[in-house]
Amino acid sequence: MSTSVATRPSVGSPPRAVAKRPRRRTHFPAYIILIALALFAIGPMIAVLFNAFKNNAEIGSNPLAPPTSLSLHNFSTAWTEGDFSETMRNSAILVIGSVIGTCIIAGLAAYALSHLNVPGGNGVIAYLFLGSAMPVQLFVVPLFSLWTNLRLTDNLFGLMIIYWATDAPFATLLLRSFLMKVPKEFVEAARIEGASELQIARRVMVPLAWPGFMTVALIVGLWAWNEFFWAITFIHDPSKRPISTSFMAFQDENSTNWGLTSAAALFMLIPVVLLFLSLQRRFVAGLTSGGLK
Repeated sequence: MSTSVATRPSVGSPPRAVAKRPRRRTHFPAYIILIALALFAIGPMIAVLFNAFKNNAEIGSNPLAPPTSLSLHNFSTAWTEGDFSETMRNSAILVIGSVIGTCIIAGLAAYALSHLNVPGGNGVIAYLFLGSAMPVQLFVVPLFSLWTNLRLTDNLFGLMIIYWATDAPFATLLLRSFLMKVPKEFVEAARIEGASELQIARRVMVPLAWPGFMTVALIVGLWAWNEFFWAITFIHDPSKRPISTSFMAFQDENSTNWGLTSAAALFMLIPVVLLFLSLQRRFVAGLTSGGLK
């Protein structure tokens, strides 16, 4: 029967290295910064929401306090006096038309610049970069003269064409970056099957580049809803105004009634928030599904 004797380390031997536990990284500072940024972004909207339920006396005493009652008087008055039912309809028409037209124009152009041998394609890309960087105010005078001769002023379709022209360069460059990541084997396989270039663009490229189209739709839709410069220049008929210019006119008429102007501001803000949330959900879903999968 053998016995085991525990050996002690000699006096002169170096001490064994004790394994240190990895320190857990704390994300507390990052959370503090994110919370501060969220409050900075959401705070003004909450203040507008609170003030929409108050009268001028309550707003003057404490503009940041919650309302004491949930009266809808400001909303009903602003909706009637500002005629926001008509102006919101005009803006919705502009948003839908701008999104559809820009996606079609930019999608076809991006497909040609990414998967077709277009003569002078690099020059076209440089021209699009230059067009995106130039200030739009340079084209106001000749464009207004041309639109007057074509009788496209005070016309939603005429304003929609301007939105197509101003949004298409940026949208084309953005969609081209998405389409460049699509493997060319998909395009070659579709051509071998006898598909035309238009069928390839519609049945192959659009499903694979769906996140890119959702991004373009989100940016173009938000820009068309909030756009002010072209709208106030080319639309003078009150019945054809979008909500951006009608809100400015309503704010000028009721500059001292902060409750009414806050309620009118919510009419302009709420559709934008809903549009962003709805398109963002589809955008994230499109990112999770790739063409190779």
